[in-house]
Amino acid sequence: MIKIGITGGIGSGKSIVASLFELHEIPVYIADEETKKLNNTSPQIREQLMHHFGNDLYDSKNMLDKKKFAEIIFSDSAKLELANSIIHPEVLNHFNEWCEQNAHHSIVALEAAILLESNFHKHLDKVVTVYSPLNLRITRIMARDGVDEQTVRTRMKYQISEREKIRMSDYVIVNDDRSSLIEQVDNLINDIVHRSI
Repeated sequence: MIKIGITGGIGSGKSIVASLFELHEIPVYIADEETKKLNNTSPQIREQLMHHFGNDLYDSKNMLDKKKFAEIIFSDSAKLELANSIIHPEVLNHFNEWCEQNAHHSIVALEAAILLESNFHKHLDKVVTVYSPLNLRITRIMARDGVDEQTVRTRMKYQISEREKIRMSDYVIVNDDRSSLIEQVDNLINDIVHRSI
């Protein structure tokens, strides 16, 4: 089984690229979605987060207060690092179990915003970075999330630079509203399949 990581800066369009992989019948583990679920369902994550960040981080139904949690971790890089050290191992275990369930597929993919920051790439065979020009990314996020430019830039500073992401990747897909994503994904998958034969 070949495991491919799909990443890119916030607003780069990695979710669209992930959906194109699915059109090729390649299962995609959406790390951000699965992390949100695990934050509510994993006793290990819940206990550790409450221990470090307060019992009021979860409500009476054991649901994480996402707004409060975001305010805590995005205002202090040390707290963000601590939260990640609690959550990421559980997500990785969950991904590995998911891979076992999808063992009948020759290729699977993992889509994650902080794939490289979390060192998940060390457990994968290939890394794909979706690149978009900065101004285009900012415009997309402002429209999608209804936030101002400063909020977007604050979120971006917690991610590795685009240049560094590209340097650490095996493939780059350009999403600049001009280049064909379908063609780029087709070529990328064909290349990976060809190299694995």
